[in-house]
Amino acid sequence: MSRLGSVPLSVLDLATVSSGSTDAEAVNRSVSLAQHVEGLGYQRFWTAEHHNIPSVASSAPDLLALRVADATSTIRVGAGGVMLPNHSPLQVAERYLTLEAFHPGRIDLGLGRAPGTDRRTAHAVRRSEALDFGSQIDELTGFLDGALPPGHRYEGIRALPQGPSRPTLWLLGSSLASASLAAARGERYVFAAHLAPHLAGVAVQHYREQFRPSAALQQPYAIASATVIAAEDDMQADRLAGSSALGFVRTATGRPQPIPSPEEVDAHRWTDQERAVGQSYLQGQIIGGPKTVEAGLSDLLETTGADELMITATVHSADDHRRSFEIIAEAAAGTKASR
Repeated sequence: MSRLGSVPLSVLDLATVSSGSTDAEAVNRSVSLAQHVEGLGYQRFWTAEHHNIPSVASSAPDLLALRVADATSTIRVGAGGVMLPNHSPLQVAERYLTLEAFHPGRIDLGLGRAPGTDRRTAHAVRRSEALDFGSQIDELTGFLDGALPPGHRYEGIRALPQGPSRPTLWLLGSSLASASLAAARGERYVFAAHLAPHLAGVAVQHYREQFRPSAALQQPYAIASATVIAAEDDMQADRLAGSSALGFVRTATGRPQPIPSPEEVDAHRWTDQERAVGQSYLQGQIIGGPKTVEAGLSDLLETTGADELMITATVHSADDHRRSFEIIAEAAAGTKASR
């Protein structure tokens, strides 16, 4: 029997910039989407950190999280995630403690190690080589807790504002290395199944088997993310997915642009290489009508044993994007009702 109706659903958003729209419209579209999925019962709404990608406007997830939290009331908000090597741990602590002060008990801080961009842009963001990821996490948690160990080079420096609660920490990844790190530290874990679907089951199982309880978390808790594009039927969903496929092809071949519309995709003259790249990109994604989406999400849960699913998708139209999340919620609710 499927577990789909019994696990929380959440959203990872990239503030998609579509052809015919502006960057400013993209970030405001994220806020509207958060309000919409809150009404549908989704658990949390995260935005990713990417830089210098014309189709992605989520370069400052902390600012987006503040705007989303201000515009909503119950859904948890945060980063999925902050690419920690791009930042000073002290500044990350200060920003997310500030978010927590404004919205106590609603802020998530997901941490990743990838740059979220190309090498040259990463250098422009970082300007200097960072500490190793584990040391950065140690420093960040010390600032969040107001308890750097004696003898630490920054002992006595406080991240403010400190309050009665702190943001909930999550470790993100798409490999067994990230699963091992989250397990060893006793932290909540999100596996990016939308990036490495073939490793999802193995990675989450590895995390559970290696998990060591910590003061922050006594039992392992894992989220599996997935790219899901839902529509009224499989044919319509396939058409919507063409936008993200062509967008990926353009980026992969050094021609990044805003996400094209389905009409632009229809008019595009695909080369054999482009078609192969686009089809490879769509493999592992869940694309279809309600029944197809229900089956795909149920399979992902069975494969991973995840405690929660996080849905991401690149859809050209804001209306189609909102409808996709409606269909996903309806599929989960229908599964629950049939139990």
